Amino acid sequence: MISSLVALVIWLIILGVVVALVYYVADAIPIPAPLNRIIKVVVTVIVCVVVLILLLDLVGVSTGVNMPKLE
Repeated sequence: MISSLVALVIWLIILGVVVALVYYVADAIPIPAPLNRIIKVVVTVIVCVVVLILLLDLVGVSTGVNMPKLE
């Protein structure tokens, strides 16, 4: 159980860094406004789905997605 929580925290840190980098790059590169917002929304939705899958896996619900275990 503890190793699962540690793996969850590591995944959350990795996903947070990815989201921060995407937001930084989307703001640093002069991308037109609609495309900039679309990129941010798509990344946010993908990260939310991954977090939902990780939480469901933590409680034992089978999602059919084989996420690599960080052990």
